[in-house]
Amino acid sequence: MARLGEGDKRWIVEDRADGTNVHNWHWAETNCLEWSRNLFSQLLSDLTVLNDEGNLFIKIKNVDKVDGEAYVNVRKGKIIPGYELSLSLSWEGEAKDSDGKSLLKVDGTVQVPYISDENADEDPELKFTVNDEGPVGKRLKEAMIARGKPLILDKIRVWVESMAKGGPVKDDLEPKKVTQQNPSASTSAATPKKEAVVEKKVKSDNKKGFTQSDAKISKGVGGEFFIFNGSVTGTNVELQESKLIVQKWRFGNWPDGIHSMVRLVFEEPEPGVTIIKLTHSDIPDEDSYGNATVVENTERGWRDLIFQRIRAVFGFGL
Repeated sequence: MARLGEGDKRWIVEDRADGTNVHNWHWAETNCLEWSRNLFSQLLSDLTVLNDEGNLFIKIKNVDKVDGEAYVNVRKGKIIPGYELSLSLSWEGEAKDSDGKSLLKVDGTVQVPYISDENADEDPELKFTVNDEGPVGKRLKEAMIARGKPLILDKIRVWVESMAKGGPVKDDLEPKKVTQQNPSASTSAATPKKEAVVEKKVKSDNKKGFTQSDAKISKGVGGEFFIFNGSVTGTNVELQESKLIVQKWRFGNWPDGIHSMVRLVFEEPEPGVTIIKLTHSDIPDEDSYGNATVVENTERGWRDLIFQRIRAVFGFGL
């Protein structure tokens, strides 16, 4: 950001006749949840898995639910996707005998409990159910897992790649030529008043800038907070200005009643240098879905979703 009065033209949005975000320099966030629901529906609904292979017929019927959050941030022309989603799919299957007579028709579900940007290079877990656990029903379920799982994962990868390219704003990210009606106004330095407004806005919105999602943090002991659109909630336990923050944390996918403790100690060994010492304790071994990766995901979340994003916002950090 330009210093007060210097008038860095990249920040002069309101002075432009068209208000264009030049070269996508400013922080721009787009909610991609509805777009994601539509894309998953296009990719997975009415999708054939088996068509008369071994006398089995299986298809995915619908995408029943897409819950969570998905957004794309653009900063200095860089695309930064963020998401934590769960999917619920319904499927149907039928087994026939050699004469083409139906032996059994079944319905089932596929649950994808956790798709996250922090695990974008890994395939998510899939859980399959069937409403008939008899021999033929189990055969259909096993066929659905064997043939349907790689198919579903492939479609999820398509969505992940689409998010990495900008999701619904992909076509808007290319620089556009702007016809300036008043060239002298566009090249003049910003007034101190206009620059001060921009600087104040960045400071007041820094929590959302770091987390790249809705966040609210109380300044008082006992006050509640949430970050990542409510995926993480808690209360302030102890606060010492510029020295200490102690908070009670819980994640939305943890078992009911489970909380952890976060302790942040701030030290300033020399002017302009701050060292943060983080301790996050009482983290459960498993989430409510039985995934035993909570500690690993929490550590990665601090590194990738908070500290690295501080660096992305200000250009320095870890």
